[in-house]
Amino acid sequence: MTRHLSTRRRVLLGAVACIAAVATGCIPKPEWYDVPATLPAAPGDIVRTYPVLFDGTDTYRGTAIMYRSTSATNQPNVVTGTLYEPKEPWTGPGSRPVIGFGVGTQGQGDRCAPSQTLPVGSNYEKGTILELLAQGWAVAVTDYEKLGTAGDHTYVVRLAEAHAVLDMVRAAQRVPESSVEPDSPVALWGYSQGGQAAAAAAEVEAAYAPELDVRGVVAGGVPSDLTVMAEHLNGPGNAWFTILAFAALGLNSAYPELDLESYLTPEALTLLDSVRTGPGYCLFDGLPILANRRIEELTTTNPLATPQWLARLAEQRVGTIAPAVPAFLYHGAVDQLVPYELGTGLRDAWCGLGADVTFTAYPVDHFGGLVAGTTDGVAFLTDRFAGVPSTPGC
Repeated sequence: MTRHLSTRRRVLLGAVACIAAVATGCIPKPEWYDVPATLPAAPGDIVRTYPVLFDGTDTYRGTAIMYRSTSATNQPNVVTGTLYEPKEPWTGPGSRPVIGFGVGTQGQGDRCAPSQTLPVGSNYEKGTILELLAQGWAVAVTDYEKLGTAGDHTYVVRLAEAHAVLDMVRAAQRVPESSVEPDSPVALWGYSQGGQAAAAAAEVEAAYAPELDVRGVVAGGVPSDLTVMAEHLNGPGNAWFTILAFAALGLNSAYPELDLESYLTPEALTLLDSVRTGPGYCLFDGLPILANRRIEELTTTNPLATPQWLARLAEQRVGTIAPAVPAFLYHGAVDQLVPYELGTGLRDAWCGLGADVTFTAYPVDHFGGLVAGTTDGVAFLTDRFAGVPSTPGC
């Protein structure tokens, strides 16, 4: 009870501190997220920055960044994110390492963006980020496409996420006076949606961002096959049906030809309008809205029975390209949200392609998995940054 009250008090104090610190920088103002008419030329180029806090304090140097990236359909776009750096000088060999960090599900609403929640301490991944910062590493946290900026967030769209993660690292290297250098060693990290993003980034980094010195990837609870996820969330896992609704909205945003609205009932259209015209729904306030619902209740025709939707779902599969760097995968053995078979399936797919994979199962559910792999993941990356050869588990 004392710990719970202490945590709530710390978050409240962080929020109060941010209110008091608006003039000097806490969270970006709404207009900061406005997309410019003309975009920079190259992925990773910076549009603008904004000084921010972390968990209501200035213990770490925080910089919100709007940067150029690339959509899933290979179109130039802009994405926002936040770079956090220890203020102490890096004392290890070479340049300070930087982690390209993909967050788990945040929701469908601009207020859910990590660049809005991390400064006030209300983001559930702040503990993991703190552990990475404690190693002396910088952490570059993407908001992902259209989370913060206008439009529906392209949730669980593989290439949009991969590009956003990698271009966030590029942007971190280009922040004036940043301790992240062009030759800084890079690692990728994420859990759940972030695990998909980190794993996807590991698959494409050699082709999309070959100049980055990527040393390894840590990815946990990866929803590696959205077709399986859709069947699960519309079946035995439909307590989490809101996640499937978020995904439908994300796919429709990335691929407008899917025309989600044409499949929806009047009830579903009203819900969709509330997402787009109101503050949206973040993860924890959104989960109850559609808990225990099914596709058949909210559509006139099931879009997942159409070739167009099935093809786009299939395109999001992770496990078709061998990462060029060592990978640490982990999964909760009793994961109720992302079936365990998706973790072992990704391991087997990458191993079959000749990748360097270490896999660990923990006796936890999906939410326990958020922290279960942190210690082992940090140890894995510490060795990669030190140049210690990996021991593949395939």
